[in-house]
Amino acid sequence: MATADGRSPALLPDDCVICMDAVREKKTLRCRHSFCSACIDSFFKLKPACPICNTYHGVYTGTQPAGTMTATRSSQHVPGFERCGSIVIQYRFPAGIQGPEHPNPGVGYSSTCRTAFLPACDEGEKVLKLLRKAFDRRLVFTVGRSATTGLNNVITWNDIHHKTSMGGGPQSFGYPDPEYLFRVREELRLKGVTEDD
Repeated sequence: MATADGRSPALLPDDCVICMDAVREKKTLRCRHSFCSACIDSFFKLKPACPICNTYHGVYTGTQPAGTMTATRSSQHVPGFERCGSIVIQYRFPAGIQGPEHPNPGVGYSSTCRTAFLPACDEGEKVLKLLRKAFDRRLVFTVGRSATTGLNNVITWNDIHHKTSMGGGPQSFGYPDPEYLFRVREELRLKGVTEDD
């Protein structure tokens, strides 16, 4: 409800951020944010995450098509991690037909292969496990429009950034990039993928 001058009124501490009204039948999530029970139940049908802090409550499953993820170890290091080898991740997807969860059900998409690299250090191994969990939950890729080529109905990355070059720095999607492992863990957390779940 707007004020007399057309502005939205400020939320009070006991207001629900979904309906912008006083909380009715209060439901508090484990992240300690509270909402109207009906509001949060309805919101969770779209995305099981807190609308305030984006903490996931339950398991989020994406729209990634069927494919495989394999990881191998290499003695070659990535710049910035000279004391360890590297992890080479191969993603492979055969051609297929979009399902009801995709933008154009019944329309085909072509096969694709992608390669990504992680340092084979303790943190890199942890990120690999999280990426495997995200892949199994169908969160790493989706079908849509490629930001790189502009083509529609193709398999694309789904907001979990990968290093697809060993070198060249961030501008070439490679290393060195000292903050990458932290950033990708945060991207995974925003999709509900953590070591705790």
